[in-house]
Amino acid sequence: MPSRFRYSRWDGTQTGFDLNADDILAQATDDLVYHGDVNAALRRMLQEGLKDRLGDHIAGIRELLEKLRQRRREELANHDLGGVYDDIANELREVVNQERAELDRLEEAARQSGDQRREDVVSAAMADRRTELDLLPPDLAGQVRSLSEYDFASGPARERFEALLDKLRQELLKGQFNQLSEAMSNTTPEQLARTKDMLAALNNMLDQRARGEEPDFAGFMEQFGDFFPGNPQTLDELLEQMARQMAAMQQFMNSLSPEQRAQLQALSDQLLDDMDLRWQMEQLGQHLRAAQPDAGWSNSYQTTGSGPMGMGEAAQLMDRLGNIDQLENLMRSAAQPGALAEADMELAAELLGPQGARSLERLAELTRMLQEAGMVETREGRLELTPRGLRAVGNRALSDLFARLSKDRVGRHQAEREGPGHERTFESKPYEFGDPFHLDIERTIRNAVGRTGGGTPVHLDPEDFAVERTEVLTRTSTVLLLDLSLSMPMRDNFLAAKKVALALHALISSRYPRDYLGIVGFSQVARPLRPEQLPEVSWDFVMGTNMQHALLLARRQLARQSGTKQIVMITDGEPTAHLEADGGVFVAYPPVRETIRATLAEVARCTADGIRINTFMLDATDHLQAFVERMTRINRGRAFFTTPETLGSYVLVDFLENKRAQRAAEGRRPA
Repeated sequence: MPSRFRYSRWDGTQTGFDLNADDILAQATDDLVYHGDVNAALRRMLQEGLKDRLGDHIAGIRELLEKLRQRRREELANHDLGGVYDDIANELREVVNQERAELDRLEEAARQSGDQRREDVVSAAMADRRTELDLLPPDLAGQVRSLSEYDFASGPARERFEALLDKLRQELLKGQFNQLSEAMSNTTPEQLARTKDMLAALNNMLDQRARGEEPDFAGFMEQFGDFFPGNPQTLDELLEQMARQMAAMQQFMNSLSPEQRAQLQALSDQLLDDMDLRWQMEQLGQHLRAAQPDAGWSNSYQTTGSGPMGMGEAAQLMDRLGNIDQLENLMRSAAQPGALAEADMELAAELLGPQGARSLERLAELTRMLQEAGMVETREGRLELTPRGLRAVGNRALSDLFARLSKDRVGRHQAEREGPGHERTFESKPYEFGDPFHLDIERTIRNAVGRTGGGTPVHLDPEDFAVERTEVLTRTSTVLLLDLSLSMPMRDNFLAAKKVALALHALISSRYPRDYLGIVGFSQVARPLRPEQLPEVSWDFVMGTNMQHALLLARRQLARQSGTKQIVMITDGEPTAHLEADGGVFVAYPPVRETIRATLAEVARCTADGIRINTFMLDATDHLQAFVERMTRINRGRAFFTTPETLGSYVLVDFLENKRAQRAAEGRRPA
C-alpha cells in the first residue's frame, strides 16, 4: 500500500526539532577555535547555555544555580524553624490553661453545692494542683516530665496532653527518618518495639560490614521492608537514604538557637524514654556519619518567615533544602556535561520546574551527542576532535566567512568547467571536430540503436559519436603562514586568523582536493602544523615574530609540490626575530637591520622559486607597512590591509579569484 502521511499544526510537543550534534558544535565553534580545547569549550557552554534548532534557550549552569538560590530563599522566607519550639510551648500552655479552667469549674461547683466540708476539701485539693501547675519548670522537657506525673482533674486536658505526647513522638521519629513509611507514624508500644528491632538489625549489619563480613541485606528487607517504601536495592542505597534523612533533622537542630536546641534535645530524650531505642538511634547516627560524611551534617539555615511547623514538617523542609544543596553541589562540581547525568531529573523538575529540568537534561547530553555523532572522542581522559569533527568545525568557519560575502560577488568566482584535459566529469556531448576523442561507448551505441531501431550488427555513423566531457585541471599549492605571536590575542586578531586557516582548509579539502595546503605557525620560531592540529593550536607566550623562519619552512614545503605556488601570510607585526647561521634565534624589538635583511633574503629565495607571497596585515603599523611594501617590490605579490572582521572575506575572495584566473588560462591553452 502507498505510504500515507498526516500533517498537523506544531503545538510545541512534537519531537524532532530539539538539538543535535551539529547545533552543539556550531555554537561552540568560536570558543573552540579561539581556545583550541574541546573540553574548555564544552565547560563554557555548560555554564552559559545554548539554543536549540527552534531558537529556544537552553539554560546554562549559572542560570539554573540562580533558580535554585531563589527556591532556597522562598523556602526560608515562608517558614520559621524556631516556631517548632513556640508551637510545642503554646500547646502545653493550652493544656495547662484547660486544666486550670477545670479546677476553677470544680471549685465553683463545690462552692455552689452549699456543702461546707465539700467546699473546703475541693478548695484545698484545687489549691495543691494550682501550686503544681505554678511550679512547672520553664523548659519544655521539664514541663512534659512534670505533667506526665501530674494528676489531671480535667479528662479532656489529660487526653489532649497524651495526644500531644503521641504527636510529638511521631514527629520526632518522622523527623529522624523523614516518614520512611507509615510504620514510623504509629507509636504504640508494639510498633516502637518493632522499630527498635529494625534499628538493632540495621546496626548489626553495619557492624558486620565493618568486620569485613557480608550482611544479609535481603533477609533484612524481607523482615523490615515495610519501613522503606523507597525499596532500596542495596545496603549502600539504604544508608544513603537514611543518612540524608537523619542529616536533615540534624540540620534543623543546627538552625535553632542554642537555648531552643538544648530544650528540644532534652524534650527528645524525655519523649524517647526507652533507653534501648535511644541507644540504637545514637548508634545508627554514628554509623551513618561515618558512612556518609558528605551528607551535610553540619549545615544550618536561617529562616526569615513566620509560619510555625512541627518537627516532622521541619525535617521535611530540611530535606527539601538538602535536595537543593545536593543538586547545587552536583552542578557546581560538574566539570563536564556528562557529570550532570547523575542528577535526579524528577527532583530537578520539582526544584527547577519543567523547563529547568529539560535544560539540565539537555546539558547532560552534550558530550554524548557529540560522541555518538563521531565528532569527538576520548583520548587519555580528554575529549578531542575526530577528523569528522575537524571537518565540521572547518565547514562552519567556512560558512561563517562566506556568509559575509555578497551573493553577486561570490557568483563572479565561477569558472568554465569544460575544456581539454583528462579528468572525466561523467557527462557526455556530441563529438565535434577538435574534441579529444574520449569516446563515451555506451552513449554512442545508444545513439546508433535509437537511429536504426535496433537489430545487429549495429552500424555507426559520425553523428552517433558522443565523447566524455573533461574538466580543466588546475592545481594550486598554498602554504598558510599563521602568526602565533602574543600580539595576536592581545589585539583580538587571533580568532579571525585561526578561523581563516580552518575555513581555507575546509574549502580546499572539499572543493579542490587536488590542491595542496600546508600550514606553518610562527612566533619566535616557526613550526609546521598538520590540519588536525588546527583546532587545538594556540598562541605562544613568547616574544618575537620570525617571518624569516616561516618563509623558509614554506619554501621547503612548496619545493616538493607542483602547480601554481603561493604563500598566504596573516600577521599583525613586523619581523622581530630570525635564525642565525648557527641555528640560534635572534630576537630584537624594534626590529634591527639584520632581521630585516635575513627576512628579505628569504623573500628573494621564494621569488626565485616562483612562489608568490600574499600578505594580509591586521592592525598594520607604519613599520609593518614599510616592510611589506619592500617585500612586495621584491616578490611582486600583493598586500592587503584588513581587519579581523574582513580578513576572511579578503582571503577567500583572493583564493577563489586566483583559481578562476588559473582555470581560464588553462582553458585557453591548446589541447
